[in-house]
Order: sequence, then C-alpha cells, then structure tokens
Amino acid sequence: MKKCLFFLLSLFLLYSCTTSKTVVSQNVNLSKYEYASIINNDTYHIPAELMEYKIQLFDAIENSRLKLVSDARIYELTTAQQKKLLLVKYGVNVQQEETVVTVNFIDYETGRPVASCRGAYSSLGVAGAGHDIKEAIKRVAKQISETFSESN
Repeated sequence: MKKCLFFLLSLFLLYSCTTSKTVVSQNVNLSKYEYASIINNDTYHIPAELMEYKIQLFDAIENSRLKLVSDARIYELTTAQQKKLLLVKYGVNVQQEETVVTVNFIDYETGRPVASCRGAYSSLGVAGAGHDIKEAIKRVAKQISETFSESN
C-alpha cells in the first residue's frame, strides 16, 4: 500500500511540474497583429504519420483571431498588412518524461520575437508518445487562444 501511495504521489508531483505557459514581450502590443504565417514548416517532407499533428498546430493558430497566410503569399500582402504580420515557428520535443510543443511568434518587419507559447504534457510514457503530443498541442492551443484573443 505504501509503495502504491508513493508511486501515485510521485506521478502527481511529476505531472504538476509539467507546465504550459506563455511569455509575451513587455514592449509589444499584440492587438496590432492580424496575420500569421507559419515558416520553415517542411510540411511536405515530414513522415505521413506526423501530418495529423501539423494539422492540429495549424488549427490552433487559426482558432485564434489571427488569419493564416501562406508563407509563399506574404509578398502579396500590402505594406500595411505586413506590419500586422507575425511569422510563426514551432517545435516539438518528445522525451519520456515530458512532451513539449513550443510555438513562437516573430514580428515580420523587425524579426523580433514577441510571444512564445508552450504546451507541455506527460503521461510518463504510459499513454504513448502520440497521446502526449496530442495533449501538449491542446495545451499550446489554449495558450495561443488566450494570448491572441479578441480582447488582446
């Protein structure tokens, strides 16, 4: 009984260390941004089994107030629209202890990072990497929605 209780307590502590958060630059007004373009995504060069996660990441950004623009069409935007554009880079780090999905937003004109959203999840390998990635994406999607909500 003590072993089981200790194991459950250990799981709880490890799970509670798995944090999702957002960091926003103090000197940036996020409400000015209207567009987002995901860059360097290698969409067509990834293994087919990972495409579902890319779709979920694109959906997460699209479900915020930002309008997605293809990186190939950035130059079709007017200068005024480009001033409201964020470039988006993302990364996925899968380890046995924790899966982390990070989505970074960079001002198109200046190249300055303005926000970074992080979603993390861990089932300690019990549920499998696919489940952990899915849950980490859900958490980063929540961070993106809160960061780029209509009120911001």
